[in-house]
Amino acid sequence: MRPDDGYRLLVQGVRDYAIFMLDPTGLITSWNAGARLIKGYREEEILGQHFSVFYPAEDIADRKPERELEQAITQGRVEDEGWRVRKDGTRFWANVVITALFDGAGELRGFGKVTRDMTERRAAEEALRASEERFRLLVHGVLDYGIFMLDPGGHIISWNDGAQRIKGYSEEEILGQHFSVFYPAEDIADRKPERELEQAVAEGRLEDEGWRVRKDGTRFWANVVITALFDDTGELRGFGKVTRDMTERRAAEQALSERRRLLNHLVEAQELERRRIAWDVHDDSIQAMVAVGMRLQLLESRLPDEHRPVVHLLEESVRASVGRLRNLVVHLRPTTIDQHGLVPALAGYLQDVVAGWDLDTDLSADLAQEPPLPIAITIFRICQEALTNVRKHAQATHVEITLNSKDGGTLTRVSDNGVGFPDPLPDNSYQQFGLLEMRERAETAGGWWSATSSPDTGTTVQFWLPTAPAQESR
Repeated sequence: MRPDDGYRLLVQGVRDYAIFMLDPTGLITSWNAGARLIKGYREEEILGQHFSVFYPAEDIADRKPERELEQAITQGRVEDEGWRVRKDGTRFWANVVITALFDGAGELRGFGKVTRDMTERRAAEEALRASEERFRLLVHGVLDYGIFMLDPGGHIISWNDGAQRIKGYSEEEILGQHFSVFYPAEDIADRKPERELEQAVAEGRLEDEGWRVRKDGTRFWANVVITALFDDTGELRGFGKVTRDMTERRAAEQALSERRRLLNHLVEAQELERRRIAWDVHDDSIQAMVAVGMRLQLLESRLPDEHRPVVHLLEESVRASVGRLRNLVVHLRPTTIDQHGLVPALAGYLQDVVAGWDLDTDLSADLAQEPPLPIAITIFRICQEALTNVRKHAQATHVEITLNSKDGGTLTRVSDNGVGFPDPLPDNSYQQFGLLEMRERAETAGGWWSATSSPDTGTTVQFWLPTAPAQESR
């Protein structure tokens, strides 16, 4: 087989490229299988036609086919990408190379034209560009986070609007600077920026919270994530850095921590005062009245019969007063919560005190953990006040107490089947004072309180107190 025959078979057999010849005027003189697949024409119907048949109408009007042949003659070849038209009128994106063919004498013999359908690749590239543009818009549009990139040496190479808002630098004045400009002097002296990059390279990422510095020199508390970025070969290409201004959250956490500390002191002081009063009543008043009662009993036994009833009534009054004082002591100092826990303390109070009120009681608890002592005491005191209100005002026969862990706290409900109360309560209502005290206790502890009721439907007191430990500032 002659070499020319081999080249002809090669060209004719190529299916991924349209390869064909034009005469010096642009008329098609050869056609391969790839041309038929890409453009849709059979060889017999396309030979002799001008190659401009493949161009959109706007390109023909602009003389693009002719200009491309002129350029190929002048420069030897021309390469172009653009829309072309198939036989059925559909368009495809083509990469086209036109080569001017000259003989040994330098005479133009025609043109070689190679076309490849790039529609799928262009669609993929367009999709990638659109995705990158959306991502760029997303990153640049985020205002709550400073998102930017560093080169492998730690110099800033990109900047978003959130970074400008948080740190105060415009893009043009920060690009190229080392990211250590955001660190306090003591951190720079301690090589903290360099150590963070080293740790990000070693572990893939690093997360840190600490002080950072704005352009104007003010400090803010930042949460920072640095991610090392490697290419497919494993080479370090830089770092992604995301910064969030946590100053307000840190201040809120510190305020919450301080509030809980004050609550602890308040509850401790209240309980100490209650215990002191309970001890005074138990060791002084009750003992003195018990002694008076004993003397009255002795006196009654020595008096004539006609005087005994009066002394007996006095002795009974003293005994009743002693009973009331003992109940007061129990109310002031119930079963010790710090020894037995909240639920046993409530159960003991229901058994020792509420059982004497002709009230059926149910207590159920599903707690993930024992609340901190100040919160447990506050829950107990609110339940105690709610039960006192039931006894004095509800005319109820049944009361139910439930405790559940919910949303990082303890949700408590005290429900009765009593007469309920109108909404709103009269301004001078004692019950309103009791409700106010419960609300204030709950809100002082950082929680909430509510009561739902209507006449003859009973009342439900519901409150939630946070019981998760306060997060320590790092």
